[in-house]
Amino acid sequence: ARRGFLIGSVAVAGGVAFGAWRYLSPLPDPHGDLGPDRAALNPYVIIDADGVTLIAPRADKGQGARWMQAALIAEELDIDPADARIEPGPVSRTYYNRALIGDMMPFAPTDDGWLARTARGAADIPSRLLGWQMTGGSTSTPDGFDKLRQAGAVARETLKQAAAQRHGLDRADLTTEDGRVILPDGTAIPYADLARDAAGIEPVTDIVLRGRSQWRLLGQPMRRGDIVAKSTGTQVYGIDLSLPDMVHATVRAAPWGGGVARLDAVPAESLPGVLRVLPIEGGVAVVARDTWSAFQGARALEVDWVLPDRPGDQDAIWAALERTFTDARVDTRRRDDGDVDAAMGADAISAEYRVPFLAHAPLEPMNATVLVTTDSCTIWAGTQVPDFAVSKAAALTGLPESAIRLENQMIGGSFGRRLELDFILQAVQIAMAFPDRPVKLTWTREEDFAHDQPRPAQIARMRGQVRDGRVTALDLTVASPSVVASWFGRVASAPPGGDPSITTGSWDQPLAIPHFRVTGLRAPETIPVSSWRSVGASANGFFIGSALDELFVAGGIDPFDGLIALCDDPVSRAVLEEARSLSGWTGPRPAEGQGRGVAFCLSFGVPCAQVVDVTATPRGLVIDRAVAVADVGTVLDPVNAEAQLSGGMLFGLGHAMNCELTYRGHVPDQTNFWAHDGMRMHQTPQVQVRLLENGPLRGLGEPGVPPAAAALGNAIHAATGRRLRQLPFQNQMAFA
Repeated sequence: ARRGFLIGSVAVAGGVAFGAWRYLSPLPDPHGDLGPDRAALNPYVIIDADGVTLIAPRADKGQGARWMQAALIAEELDIDPADARIEPGPVSRTYYNRALIGDMMPFAPTDDGWLARTARGAADIPSRLLGWQMTGGSTSTPDGFDKLRQAGAVARETLKQAAAQRHGLDRADLTTEDGRVILPDGTAIPYADLARDAAGIEPVTDIVLRGRSQWRLLGQPMRRGDIVAKSTGTQVYGIDLSLPDMVHATVRAAPWGGGVARLDAVPAESLPGVLRVLPIEGGVAVVARDTWSAFQGARALEVDWVLPDRPGDQDAIWAALERTFTDARVDTRRRDDGDVDAAMGADAISAEYRVPFLAHAPLEPMNATVLVTTDSCTIWAGTQVPDFAVSKAAALTGLPESAIRLENQMIGGSFGRRLELDFILQAVQIAMAFPDRPVKLTWTREEDFAHDQPRPAQIARMRGQVRDGRVTALDLTVASPSVVASWFGRVASAPPGGDPSITTGSWDQPLAIPHFRVTGLRAPETIPVSSWRSVGASANGFFIGSALDELFVAGGIDPFDGLIALCDDPVSRAVLEEARSLSGWTGPRPAEGQGRGVAFCLSFGVPCAQVVDVTATPRGLVIDRAVAVADVGTVLDPVNAEAQLSGGMLFGLGHAMNCELTYRGHVPDQTNFWAHDGMRMHQTPQVQVRLLENGPLRGLGEPGVPPAAAALGNAIHAATGRRLRQLPFQNQMAFA
């Protein structure tokens, strides 16, 4: 009742709760004074004599976000995005991410009750006030779907109005095509010729967005303008940046929470090309004339570390997680249906599951280039949180935020890693020691692994009951350090309250189990942790998908029959039924030595079912086939959507097979890709995916990951009779 009152009050009287003036006041103009020959028709469309510039403020990490944002604008603006310049734009709260806050609401995605609808409807209030220009949570497309099309439509109609006023015509009699306004007599005026006129009139806001049947770009396979560059090695990423008179740096940092006990810099300083060795927060930087010399200098440093006072070995970390299973550590309990304890009989089934720390390990190592002067700081880096980066850089340099400029770069992979600011702030610290000279910081791969903030290691314990061929009770308890507290503690300030990510992907599943309880326990932090592709659902998808399969097996229930019988969401049920049909499911054990596993997870609002086929051979387990079905509401680019779904599934399978970080002396044993190995080409199965369009529009960057590990584990059990409850599976069996 209290939660309902507070959220309802926000919806009815947002001004009282958040400050009406600030919410209702106009958002700032992110472009300022562009000059007389450039027109910013709105924050997302700039037109000048050279053509059209489209602003795509969500970071592109390889998922195609920049091109999709441009296509959303271009659809209504009547241009080909390939003919426009596409830029990330400046840092501005005008580019706030509304979908992010909406997805943080304490409601399951399938909750369509009044309170949930009201809260989601009010999400714009805190979103606008916070002004987070953040990329994450598979929100780029849902956030931009309406606002970017509206931006394109406003720009189009404003250009038509400018042409109408110039020629004494009615705007309704004009049309647009291929970046031109078409007059009734057929005269075509390029948008560039109307820039000055359009800049002098009020934007036209009485627009109507085109229906799906009128789309020219959206809904069709798109030829993304960045594919050729990315396929030929010519795409420019942050790590490729080169500026005149630039120096190069790298770092060696103490284990998390530690510091420098002793440093002998002479061996590094004596190397050719090394310019300086200087202390930074938590470590040492080496600055040189080129990256190779900086790397060599860092290796030559003789340094002893002050170690943090917390568990730093893997056995001690697991022990700390085990001790978390007490009532005193309860963090959240968002699902507590029925009477779980009373429903458990003497024959209740119990199991424990474990997932390891996982590195983000993007192909492009952490890097940033910074130029500090007496009155400004310019940062070139790929980041998912440019506004947080500007704020932290301002605090570090003592400059006002208005003096900090960030040029967001194309990102060579992230998986959540570039939500962190450590590498950017290190570069700022180093650049402050080299005023008026650009400093490019590049981490070694080993530093990237050693100082990643990984996906947390977690333990889950399950109790379940099966009666008369149906799962009647499930009690899932998950122990994990808090990603929310850890991340916010580094980039801003940790918010009060529980961490929903500990149990995301389990409590919010559309499962009509009469007695169903999910509890999150907050473990003490041993290693700083962060968001990893699909965040809490990456672990909870494995936990609940494995637990349900164990209960189905114990009850003699076909896994697909069991999932469909429990599913109380029509959109999710359609996904399960399509997956059963597409996979040709006839049961979990089609032949001797073969197994099939199915798992389902609803994450980021996307229901996803996956089926994995395996064969046990003398050489090891072979993954023969993998099928994924998901519902994203509206498929805007079939090619990229299918790539995201299949890529997410393979990402999840590869990490379930092979990947972990294990710590010894506060540093991971795994320092490069050879020890944190994804799925190899010869191990990659035949992949088949299908996308449905029955639910609300959602993003696809992450939902393909969560079901994969459970589907594989369930298939292994069907083929071999072995139930593997701890990831990665390679520690318990071989893969061919």
